[in-house]
Amino acid sequence: MQPELLKKITCVRLPGKQPSELWDITIKEGRVASIEPHKQAANEPSQADILNGRNRLITPSLCHAHIHLDKCFLLQDPKYEDLQIESGDFKEAMEMTSTAKARFEEEDLMRRGGQLIEESIQHGVTAMRAFVEVDGVVQLKCLDAGLKLKQKYKDRCDIQICAFAQLPLFSGDDDGREVRKLMEAAASNKDVEVLGSTPYVEDDENKSKDNVNYISTLALASGKYLDLHLDYWLEEQKQPLVWDVLKIIKDHEWTENGGKQITLGHCTRLTRFKEKEWAQLKQEIGDFAVSFVGLPTSDLFMMRTLENVRGTLPVLELIQRYGFNAAIAINNVGNAFTPHGNCDPLIIAQLGVGLYQAPTKEDVQMLYEVVSSRAKAAIGREYNSIDLEPGAPADFVLFDSMDSGWRCRKSIAEVVYDAGSTRQTVYQGRISTAKS
Repeated sequence: MQPELLKKITCVRLPGKQPSELWDITIKEGRVASIEPHKQAANEPSQADILNGRNRLITPSLCHAHIHLDKCFLLQDPKYEDLQIESGDFKEAMEMTSTAKARFEEEDLMRRGGQLIEESIQHGVTAMRAFVEVDGVVQLKCLDAGLKLKQKYKDRCDIQICAFAQLPLFSGDDDGREVRKLMEAAASNKDVEVLGSTPYVEDDENKSKDNVNYISTLALASGKYLDLHLDYWLEEQKQPLVWDVLKIIKDHEWTENGGKQITLGHCTRLTRFKEKEWAQLKQEIGDFAVSFVGLPTSDLFMMRTLENVRGTLPVLELIQRYGFNAAIAINNVGNAFTPHGNCDPLIIAQLGVGLYQAPTKEDVQMLYEVVSSRAKAAIGREYNSIDLEPGAPADFVLFDSMDSGWRCRKSIAEVVYDAGSTRQTVYQGRISTAKS
């Protein structure tokens, strides 16, 4: 049953305003119609289409710019309890996941994926790019489950499905032919919005370039967004593929041919860039709609050299110093690639305070944006800014309970430092979570 459309949210605190000031937000057809100072009405009747915010802070809703829907909670699910981490490296994670995928069935894909979506909504998420794998083991099983979940939750969350080739497209026993055939079938589905691949899993550099050329050609021809897991290593002697990716995109005349936004995830090798290389990358990207998504929890856990050098994209620096489009995201929840963490994007923002040494008011606002408005922009979705301007989508999260007292969050900074566990989510002007 679809939640009732709200006409107004009253008595809320707004980001950037004085904590003592309370405001009313009028909603029309799922969008912000107006924002006005709150006026207490005598004997104001209780109405189903009016949400009394009770002095709580309201902010733009959150977004998973990069999350794997089919591989979540494998370490917790009794069905996979024999698959536990022993070495904690990338090779083991790939092998464990491959073993698990051989057991995937619609029931547990729907159950685990539904749990991830429910928990995400509870944390304030109203949009996500959800990766589902397509290969010879699972065939289109994960994709079919993902599309069913997208439909099931369409009134509570915008789920953007990415058909994802984790395995090689040009290496292996059949040179990737089966995966390519399945990806072409996925690309023909109108409900699949994104195509993605992992060029670094190919046998050599030339096949990695073939991977990029193939998947980008398919995305362009089918009118899909393109999302690449790219340059997932740290060794300086191994050159990044990002330069070849940009050349391939240019050779496709991407913009002229109506190509959609391109998102590059991980990119840990780029953490070894010097200022000259960042400047060159910015110049090479030019007017292309390219966004970077850092995945700190996975990157820091998986990516380390023999000298124990670790790295993840310096997302705040990319935005503030070089002017890139960038976001941060969770990537995995409860599997061998990322055993720690949960479905709350603000956990990643909180990590960013220490990771990027970013404690100031300006820093923490940016940390909120990279899991909210900038995360939505990174996946090509409409968003509302911190200022919650009229005309923007009515997608919000309210923090704390009705009676949190002095401990309630009154600013973006307090939310990023410690978001608490009680929230209420509004999607397209409708309440997506139970009233708190």
